[in-house]
Amino acid sequence: MKKAIFLFPFLLLTSFYVYSQDIIELDPLQSMSITGKGPGQDAAINPFVNTKSTVIVENIGENDFSIRIQIEKEVIKEITIKPEETKEINLKKEYQVYFDSKRKTKAKVSFTKQE
Repeated sequence: MKKAIFLFPFLLLTSFYVYSQDIIELDPLQSMSITGKGPGQDAAINPFVNTKSTVIVENIGENDFSIRIQIEKEVIKEITIKPEETKEINLKKEYQVYFDSKRKTKAKVSFTKQE
């Protein structure tokens, strides 16, 4: 029984380091960074920014928004996510991710560490 008491908190803490999830609200004409440093760093923060990771983005709002994948100021990829659509994007450790929205919407964002 003692082992079970100690095992539960350990499993709970371990799951935090393997998976992270946030819901963010995007205002009209807003841009948010979820990785890196600088202006707009007010959305979900990738806890695995220093390693390869996967971001899973689900549009739970009523309007489209887009994601920009960048290295420094160089745009690598732009992806549009429609309402009720989910995208899974593999990220290298140097990738920065930005959310851009022309209209108000919401997104569920989760991260997993790649092995």
